[in-house]
Amino acid sequence: MGPSRYALFLLCCLAQTNALTTCGTKQFQCGNGKCITTRWVCDGTDDCGDGTDELPGTCMAKTCKPTEFSCADRLNQCVPSTWRCDGKADCENGADEETCAPKQCTSNEFRCSSGQCVSSSFVCDDEADCDDGSDEASCPPLTCSSASFQCNNTVCVPRLWACDGDADCSDGSDEWPQNCGTQKPDAPVAHHCSALEFRCGSGECIHGSWKCDGGADCLDRSDEADCAHPTCRPDEFECGDGTCIHGSRQCNHQYDCRDMSDETGCVNATHCEGPTRFKCRSGECISMEKVCDKQRDCRDWSDEPLRECGSNECLYNNGGCSHICNDLKIGYECLCPAGYRLVDTKRCEDIDECANPDTCSQICINMIGSYKCQCEEGYQVDPATKACKAIGTIAYLFFTNRHEVRKMTLDKSEYTRVIPRLKNAVALDMNMATKEIYWSDISQKKIYRAQMDSADDSTRHSTIMSSDIDAPEGIAFDWIHGNLYWTDSIRSTISVVTADGSRRKTLFHQDLSKPRAIVVDPHSNFIYWTDWGNPAKIEKAGLNGGDRTALVTDNIVWPNGITLDLLNQRLYWVDSKLHTLSSIDVQGGGRRTLIIDEHRLAHPLGLTVFEEKVFWTDVSNNAILSANRLTGGDITPVAEHLSSPEDIILYHNLKQPAGRDWCQVSGCQFMCLAAPQVGRYPPKYTCVCPDNMMLARDMRTCVPGVPTTAAPVQPQVPATTPPPQPPAPASTTPKPQIRTTPKPQARTTKVPVVITSTVARPAPRTTRPPVRTTTPEPRIPSPQTVKPEIPQTTTEAQVTTPDFRHPFAAIPSTASTTPIALYIVVPLAIVCLVAVGGMLLWRNYRRKNTNTIHFDNPVYQKTTEDQVHIWRSHSPDGYSYPKRQVVSLDEEADNPAFTEN
Repeated sequence: MGPSRYALFLLCCLAQTNALTTCGTKQFQCGNGKCITTRWVCDGTDDCGDGTDELPGTCMAKTCKPTEFSCADRLNQCVPSTWRCDGKADCENGADEETCAPKQCTSNEFRCSSGQCVSSSFVCDDEADCDDGSDEASCPPLTCSSASFQCNNTVCVPRLWACDGDADCSDGSDEWPQNCGTQKPDAPVAHHCSALEFRCGSGECIHGSWKCDGGADCLDRSDEADCAHPTCRPDEFECGDGTCIHGSRQCNHQYDCRDMSDETGCVNATHCEGPTRFKCRSGECISMEKVCDKQRDCRDWSDEPLRECGSNECLYNNGGCSHICNDLKIGYECLCPAGYRLVDTKRCEDIDECANPDTCSQICINMIGSYKCQCEEGYQVDPATKACKAIGTIAYLFFTNRHEVRKMTLDKSEYTRVIPRLKNAVALDMNMATKEIYWSDISQKKIYRAQMDSADDSTRHSTIMSSDIDAPEGIAFDWIHGNLYWTDSIRSTISVVTADGSRRKTLFHQDLSKPRAIVVDPHSNFIYWTDWGNPAKIEKAGLNGGDRTALVTDNIVWPNGITLDLLNQRLYWVDSKLHTLSSIDVQGGGRRTLIIDEHRLAHPLGLTVFEEKVFWTDVSNNAILSANRLTGGDITPVAEHLSSPEDIILYHNLKQPAGRDWCQVSGCQFMCLAAPQVGRYPPKYTCVCPDNMMLARDMRTCVPGVPTTAAPVQPQVPATTPPPQPPAPASTTPKPQIRTTPKPQARTTKVPVVITSTVARPAPRTTRPPVRTTTPEPRIPSPQTVKPEIPQTTTEAQVTTPDFRHPFAAIPSTASTTPIALYIVVPLAIVCLVAVGGMLLWRNYRRKNTNTIHFDNPVYQKTTEDQVHIWRSHSPDGYSYPKRQVVSLDEEADNPAFTEN
């Protein structure tokens, strides 16, 4: 068979193979036989490689689903119907925003001249809430009711808030002496700052070291008042914060200023790099046009090599390049097409773009020479922006505005008040499935709950927590297990309470200083929080208080808000001292600083993330801003002219995906907390007890945790239990206590408990009766059985030991009868110890009274008439040697040790 016939045969076989190739029902078959997903058809990218997935005929044959809107553009793209008339063009031709009826405002809303709908209560409140300011146009003089106090700036606040020691008016006029008269303002509810802190004029406490450091940290900038800032010398560089560094440290590729201003605007370009310049071997730098022009421009003629000028190395074997060979005036270079990189000057390999987590916003698929971005379930690629956009309900931003909780759409087309007349709301979260909103009031020292639809009625508010709480500056709701977590910066604690407020538990009270923001992940069962104490850090732990670890400990000073991108498992936080917005993955890796801006991040407090954007509140700017969460670019103000905005959350049905609540089958007596999902077979939950109690042996019921005086234990009284010990592995079986000699630290409990350990053989019987309990013994299946080293006496029932550690329970052990064998083993052990000790003493005595010499020298290893006498003497070294030794010369000659080579 000739070469031409053989090639024709291969082409026929290939064509037959392509004809026989069948694609799935959700796939599209390209003209070259390749199968791609139907989502990639007519998306503006050639995924087939032959362009058949983007042909006009292919796109026109595409049909949209009943729940989709057809853009009727060149690609006939489809978008969800919920994106129609949402104020943002998603079709390339903008068809989804055409012929839209004007937005209808409700009876409780005011229509701005721009078409926005804002709450009627925002009209004439001396704050421009409409983008065009029409809500403050033609306003009559504001008058307050008899139940309100009018601030000096005409704002009305409840009269009960006046002269209470807490400035509620933005100008503080509700606490002015001339307005309070003879009424003495109540003592402020704020706590006193410690000796290591500085109290701002606006009331907050900051670290004492931040006083006069060049950066305003107090809201009223009182920490930088009356400060003598140093003046830099002529040979020094003045940083943006006022500090001085030596001039040689500017533009040295290292950040020496705290605000990194010493490396701003530096030009670090060299003039002999790039395609237009050529560097001679003799050191000169000439233009590339002078190379190979038959004129000596370099002193060493290196610009005119005879063999390379006019030679095209790419003509032979492509220069050895695997893809592209580019001939140069002197030599050549290998290049790679897009999607490839050069690995050894000649060979190209595919770039794995998906190795960079920021390549795609959600799902990245690496392909040969390219990559493809996809969206998670519930999201769809926006044809206009190519970003993943959520499908479902309208997204709202909820945020605290000191005396109110407000909500607005992302484009601010709807802007209303949810909860009015609050004292000082700081933290916020929500159960989106039940439309319940939770918030904390730092002045009232309480945590509240209300239904979203009736939250404007204060009589419908429920108090979740009102006692043993001082500064609840951060709250996070676990929407799967129904628990609320909060931080307390004054008590330095992190606690949890059930959604109805009936049961609470302190999770952490050690190694905490100033915990503030907190966020929860009820799928992996972890919580994350910021701590701006000294040292500042970001930590994570399980929802049950276990598996605690620090994620960020360096380059962090004042971390405030924190949020979790649940889809990408990435944390975002803001630092009010460093004026940064940063991110890190939940394992503590891949840290990135997205934004450094002391103006737009002057004093950020709260933040949230949704789709491609991150939103944050700034109390210095009194605004809400947004930026791209991957690049930190496109910083845009969302809402301005606010009043102390602090916390912010985003409401959308995709923000809280459903999950299984294992605590519904836990059987815990007090409270069930989800366990962190770490390892192959982790526990699903952990039972916990109140702060003054501990878990019993069944790890479900609670017993008193207060120690009592030990007393001799009799068979008819409850068993003796040891004091709480540090958490130990559950596989370790507690040693039996001797009943007749209880240890002083033992305590007695009134609740009977039993040992729960699986035994490999029947427990030995004793002559003493077993301890009886007043409650039936639980039979609890164990996830993993263990073999105890010492048999335990049980009440005839074989039960098991849980295989997990618990951070809050000290496992009490029951007393067992003394085995008879113990009276035999202990005396034998004592006798053996005495015998071994005597033998060691005897060997030590002999070693001190015995002297030995090891003759390793060959001259002393042969038989001679030499004599070395060793005996007792009074010499310092204990030896006495003969005065003279005679060694025969003949013997030296015969001895190989004295023979020269």
